[in-house]
Amino acid sequence: MSQKFQVSGMSCNHCVEAVQDAVQAVDPHAQVTVDLETGHVDVLSQQPRQDIVVAIENAGYTVQ
Repeated sequence: MSQKFQVSGMSCNHCVEAVQDAVQAVDPHAQVTVDLETGHVDVLSQQPRQDIVVAIENAGYTVQ
């Protein structure tokens, strides 16, 4: 299932990798696409949305 998130606090490629790693810690098979410029994060995963939100926030970013 495709899920879209608006994430703030990302400013560099390290941030992109941190968000991708956080999501893939919850679902190793997740496909994660991050648009650093807009803050859009698209996730293809069967995991519940709230689990992904918590993972991203635990990595230090804000999901709006």
